[in-house]
This record gives sequence, C-alpha cells and structure tokens, in this order.
Amino acid sequence: MNDKMTSGEIAKKAGISQKAIRLYDEKGLLKPSDYSEGNYRLYDNESLLVLEKIIALKQIGFSLEEIRDNLVGSKNTNILDTLQEQINMMEAKKYELEKAITRMKAVIARSNGEPDWDDVAEVLKSMQQDQNRDDIHFFSLEHTKGETDWYVKIYESLNVKPGEKVLDLGCGYAKVWRNSWDDIPENVKVYGYDLAGSWADDFAQFVKDNSDKLSDGTSIEVNFEDLDKTETWKHIEADRDYTMIIAHYVADMLGDSEEFISKAASVLANDGVMSLNAFGTVPKAHLQYWIDAFEEFEINSNPLKEELKSYEETKDRSVEILKKYFTSIEEVVLPSPFTFDNVEDVLKDLTPCLKNHASFLEVNQSKISKCIENKLSEGVMKIPHDSAFWRLRK
Repeated sequence: MNDKMTSGEIAKKAGISQKAIRLYDEKGLLKPSDYSEGNYRLYDNESLLVLEKIIALKQIGFSLEEIRDNLVGSKNTNILDTLQEQINMMEAKKYELEKAITRMKAVIARSNGEPDWDDVAEVLKSMQQDQNRDDIHFFSLEHTKGETDWYVKIYESLNVKPGEKVLDLGCGYAKVWRNSWDDIPENVKVYGYDLAGSWADDFAQFVKDNSDKLSDGTSIEVNFEDLDKTETWKHIEADRDYTMIIAHYVADMLGDSEEFISKAASVLANDGVMSLNAFGTVPKAHLQYWIDAFEEFEINSNPLKEELKSYEETKDRSVEILKKYFTSIEEVVLPSPFTFDNVEDVLKDLTPCLKNHASFLEVNQSKISKCIENKLSEGVMKIPHDSAFWRLRK
C-alpha cells in the first residue's frame, strides 16, 4: 500500500484541494485506483499523471465535461486537433470580449463618464446587431473567395453620382464605403447614423484617418444615435431632402419597421432613391436550389416549399406597406454564389432555410447528408445566394 496515496496526499502533490479530487471523481474524470480497508479513496502514480493532465487542460480553458468526454476517456483523441479547436474557441471569445470592452469604453467616453441605463441598453442592442452581421459576413467571406467583393457589388449597384447627399441608416462597419473609398465621386456628402458602441465607432475612426484620401468636396460624418428614438429623426430631418438613403440590414432590427420606412421616405428628395433590403426580400434562388436537390434525391421538399411560400407572403405584405410611401418599387437582385467543399458547412448553410422545421431536419439529416456527399463527389458545391434590394422612389 506504500505506493498508494490518499485523496489528501494526491491533492497536496498536485497543489489543489481535496474537494476538487471529490468533484473529479463525481464527474468521472479521476476514479480511485483502490480503496483502503476503511473504504477511503486511494490513488497511484498513474492517477497523479491523469490529475496533472486535468489541471493543465482546465487552465487552458477546457470544461470538466469536455475533458471527460473528449480527452480522459479516449486514448484515440487527436491532441493537435483538440488543442487547435480550443484555440479557435478561445480566439472567438477573445474577439467578443474585445468588442464588448471597446463598446463600453466608447459609451463611457460619450456620456462624459456618467452613463445611464439607456446607454447600457444601447450597448447591448448594438452588440446583438453587430454579432448577427458578423456571423453572416464571416461565413460569407469564407465561401465566396475568388468572387467580387460583396460590398463592392452593392456599391456599384447604387450608382453613386457626384453631388449626392446620402443618408446611411445603420451604417455599422460601413464596408459599402470602405471597400470603394477611392471610387466615391466628388462632392458627395454622407451622413451615417448608428448606435454608440457599435462597429460604427471603428468606421468613425476610419473616416478620421482617411478623409484626406476622399475626392474633392466629398465628406462623411458618423452620428451616434438610436434610430428608434424620435430625437434622432429630428436631427435627420434638419438635413432633409437626401438624394439617396441607404438602409441595409437594419429595418427588420428596429421596433417598428413601417414607422422607420415612413420616416425615411419623408426625408427623401422627390427625385431621390432609397435602397432597402431584408424587408420582405426573398432568398428565392437559395431555397429553389434546395427544393430541386431534395426532389432529385427523393427527400420531402414540402418544408422548403412552405418556407418559400411564407417568404413570398411576407414579401407581398411588405410591398403593400412600401406602396404607401413610394410610387416606384424596383427589386434589384445581386448574385453571390457560395462554394462549399465539406458536408458540415453545407448543412450549416441549409439550416436557416429550415428554421421552422428543426424536427424535420433532425429526422432527415442522414438522407440530406448523403445527398450532399453525392453532390460533393462531383466536385465543390456552388449554391446560389442571390440577395435582393428594394430601390424605392417617391
């Protein structure tokens, strides 16, 4: 028994508490190698090695459940892959923490060191909006390599002319401007609005650092205000008669979409144009691709058809609202095919199409995966992701 250690002895050697030893036993990470006559836990040198491994993995961010399920219980675990996955997870957490810190600092600075709960609410709101945009954007970037930059496509479709007076609502990181900075013509005035503590903070700094590179007479200013507040619209109306209004990825995030559209229409010049998306626009090409794929492999496509029908009904309702404020409603479709080379990412791409049919996706995942594998056996999958923008005139 001399080579055996009690829970107190092994805890002391590892520099942790006996309570932690009991917890690791309960969680199935560190079982005693033996028991004494009095039924006390006993541990050997191999147990000490396992314990040191647990402590090391905890220190680099693994949860006890992850250690138990993926490491301690498996001798076949690829350590390099596991560590790389943990690095990726920690980098993502670090990225989110850095964003949160930057936003909170910005709010404190703008409130002269006396923020109230409305300021905090704005931070939380901007964080959620930016997170949604980021998730979509980074996934898109990964699968559109080799394609023309998406925001350059949008900018080119806007056809910004010299002398335009532009209102950019929910400007955010503003890649539509950043990525075409050298192509913005002369005498363009851009007034951007977004929440304090959002990615618009970064854009404001970018403008400050790069305004000298803009064309003659062109200027961009960023205003940190909430588009759900009446006071914000009083400021916007002070510079009314904008020749162009951009409202991308914002209308569906506000409290009252129709009120937002009504207010935007009221400050649009009679010969101006408003570019609006998400409000009833339909990912038709994307859904139709999957409907055809399901039918080809004899998978029930009715859930996808239901989704498409629901989108079309939402589109019809949206058009009826737009007709109240605009006499010309044009739908501009910009193609953006995504390229995939693995089943996991294709499934991730498909899942939002069946957001209201989670049980169907779960029951049929095996069939759907085989369908995807079959298509990938012929090469990479190119899936259409056309996006539509309303171009509206009064």
